[in-house]
Amino acid sequence: MTNIQWSIANGGILVTIVLIGIFVLWARLKERRSGFPLKDERTKKITGTAATYTFYISSYFMLALMGINLLNQHFTGEPLLETGYALVISVLVQSLTFVGILAYLNRKGDF
Repeated sequence: MTNIQWSIANGGILVTIVLIGIFVLWARLKERRSGFPLKDERTKKITGTAATYTFYISSYFMLALMGINLLNQHFTGEPLLETGYALVISVLVQSLTFVGILAYLNRKGDF
């Protein structure tokens, strides 16, 4: 992970943070204008359920990733992924899993 061009990476991170901030602000303003409460019991229950599922899925994913890395190191003498890449992959899987499960549960309705 040392051969990354940090000027490009820093710019990408900054743009991503700004875009997420604009989206969150837009969503909050849209919800306030609708006249409904921002969070109700259903939203809290769905978010909690999505967080619980995400925790279990990402925990098993990280255990599998660690096992694959250890097996590869045992048989080839070097790990499959460096620590930085493994962390990036784990964070991406966790974030995308939460967003996906939350979107699914919101569309599914009562559960």
